Amino acid sequence: MSTKSGAASEELTFFGDVCQFFDHAAQFTNHPAGLLDQIKSCNSVYRFRFPIRKGDGLEVIDAWRVEHSHHKSPTKGGIRYSEMVNEDEVMALAALMTYKCAIVNVPFGGAKGGIKINPKNYSLAELENITRRYTVELVKKNFIGPGIDVPAPDYGSGEREMSWIADTYQTMNPGQLDALGCVTGKPIALHGIAGRREATGRGVAIAVRECVSVADDMKVLGLTPGLAGKRVIVQGLGNVGYHSAKFLAEFGAIIVGLCEFEGAIYNEKGLDIDEVFNHRKASGSILGFKGAQKEFKKSLEGLEQPCDILVPAALENQITEENVVRIHAKIIAEGANGPTTPGAEEMFVKQGGIIIPDMYCNAGGVTVSYFEWLKNLSHVAFGRMDKRYEETANENIVNMVEASTGVKLSPEQRSVIVKGATELELVNSGLEDTMIRSYHEIRDVKMANPKIKTLRIAAFVNAIDKIAVSYSNMGVWP
Repeated sequence: MSTKSGAASEELTFFGDVCQFFDHAAQFTNHPAGLLDQIKSCNSVYRFRFPIRKGDGLEVIDAWRVEHSHHKSPTKGGIRYSEMVNEDEVMALAALMTYKCAIVNVPFGGAKGGIKINPKNYSLAELENITRRYTVELVKKNFIGPGIDVPAPDYGSGEREMSWIADTYQTMNPGQLDALGCVTGKPIALHGIAGRREATGRGVAIAVRECVSVADDMKVLGLTPGLAGKRVIVQGLGNVGYHSAKFLAEFGAIIVGLCEFEGAIYNEKGLDIDEVFNHRKASGSILGFKGAQKEFKKSLEGLEQPCDILVPAALENQITEENVVRIHAKIIAEGANGPTTPGAEEMFVKQGGIIIPDMYCNAGGVTVSYFEWLKNLSHVAFGRMDKRYEETANENIVNMVEASTGVKLSPEQRSVIVKGATELELVNSGLEDTMIRSYHEIRDVKMANPKIKTLRIAAFVNAIDKIAVSYSNMGVWP
């Protein structure tokens, strides 16, 4: 996007967009200019290239790792595999990770990585070679480690790539007790954590549910409180989009539209997310789905259909000044990073809409990654130590109540009361509590200052204040 300043115009980058939001939020704080500049700037930007053998020749791969802030250690952030990735994007995503971690009270600095490839163009062996070589380069420069910088999955990467990274790091650091904590998003068999795969989508759904539960805010939008019956359009059927739609439907919303790069489908009565997913898996496209009333060859047209809530869960800059005027939704929940440009947000808010900002809305992934990191450092699964103790204690209570009252519970009732928490249940409980508390922290900041017009600026103010306290505690600033 571009903005005009007098007669001159300046092209804004993705990192520029993030800095623009930061600068706007900074005016609502009382921190010194030097401290604000330190918080905003990227501390370390590592750009490197390495060759791989492809077919009978060699190909040179461009890659990055950016550590935005070291106010907390380690730094944390995913690795994006995309032929569209560039240094500006990685810097922007690293900055968003810093603010995201602060917002949800996860003690990490922000980081991000990128490998400039389209994974579909490489064999499994070539992808493994690229991933392992990328990890070696990070190890050589001390850009990875359980106490230094902890990568995770992002667009184009997943559990498989994280397992390759963990194995490579362990190989290069023999005997390091906490080596598996060098990366999160690993398979369960490699000491990953239950619930990590769906964590970002679940967090998006909880964020939306919390937003629509505030009666005063919904009254302004002309909506009733609660998710029941709310019409939702989701862009993206990847990990985040799929699970966002799935959990929103479980919470009572109606998924009326789904958008992917090949097009979009719509049904005002609702779409079954699993049926659409299976159709796309079989046919390679969401188009042609029998349950759709309408379909569109252009994905962005799908965003402009009637709905109450829009969840862009694909890539950045999907909602711009050009198309925001055609958006029917009254709430935009940013499952992706940076899907709304600053100009589009300003227009949408002036129209009376609410945007749940990305750096809070999609923070479920880093929250559960934090739980996985803790699990790796403690070397014990959540619930392993106390699950049986809980069940025994609960059973003793039930037995005492039955003996004193004469009321006998059915086996089903007894099992519900007696059951101890599993790792998945503990993870989901921690995630839900984090998302609920964080939403109200942000909203409280907004309500405390009438000049703050958006949840995004409130989130930035919240993050800036927390990071500034960290620097003060380090003795960097008085």
